[in-house]
Amino acid sequence: MTTTENTTARQVTVLGLGDMGSAIARTFVDRGYRTTVWNRTASKTAPLAEAGAIAASTAAEAVAASPLVVVCLLDDTAVDEVLASVGSAVAGKVLVNVTSGSAGQARAHERWARERGAEYIDGKIMGDPPYVGTPNIMFPFSGSRGAFDAHEPTLRELGTIAYHGEDAGLAAVEFMAQVAVAYELLIGYLHVLRLVQAEGVDVVEFAERVAGSVAAFPPLLTSMAKAVQSGEYAPDLGPLNVQAALMNDMIDHRESLGVEAVRMREVKDLMDRRIADGHGGQGFSSLFELLAGPSRT
Repeated sequence: MTTTENTTARQVTVLGLGDMGSAIARTFVDRGYRTTVWNRTASKTAPLAEAGAIAASTAAEAVAASPLVVVCLLDDTAVDEVLASVGSAVAGKVLVNVTSGSAGQARAHERWARERGAEYIDGKIMGDPPYVGTPNIMFPFSGSRGAFDAHEPTLRELGTIAYHGEDAGLAAVEFMAQVAVAYELLIGYLHVLRLVQAEGVDVVEFAERVAGSVAAFPPLLTSMAKAVQSGEYAPDLGPLNVQAALMNDMIDHRESLGVEAVRMREVKDLMDRRIADGHGGQGFSSLFELLAGPSRT
């Protein structure tokens, strides 16, 4: 790499200086990058400028300043508004958009960038601002492979990163799916805490025991995914015929204590439908076959 190329590789622009954008910009500044920053509320650039960043007066000026432009705004509407304002300044640049958004929005941004001569990488942030620049925050990326390879060392400054493919929407798919798993798990966990508390059990002591049980989950998650992929459903948690009887007990237990049981009833309904279809010998993973939503035309 020539001296000029090395200097260019250490130049970055950050658009958007909320808590996360500021943390990203601060990380680049602290690690010696020539960092240009812009924010719609100009006063937010002051702390970074004092730390050594260059404050641009417009988004277009900020984009023109660096080969790599990281976009970290409130939402997709803000991204659309800011990108519309930068005009031809994006030509020849690499846009890395880490704003929360859907896979469809990421693909639309990729088309917008390509039509204007820019390369596009979509990213999502799995962690909080204080962890930017450490391994304790994850950034899934997708989009232009060439752009990702060229700027991977810079992106690694932000935390633990992973590349999910050329399809710009795949980082959003990963992010949404990971977050969904957490929400599904934790709302179920809160239901269980309500149940054990209603029985007079110390919820903290119970939580400590559950933490040990959860250690057995990773192999189960992998085996269930393999079953879904192959369509061959072994009795992973036992045959549905047996599990369905247990569900009745669990529903009765909750309702006897005045604890909401709608989620358990939903699972029991799926089990009953699967059994009625002649699959009572299969395991819990076979409920996957009933989870397709209504078709979209």
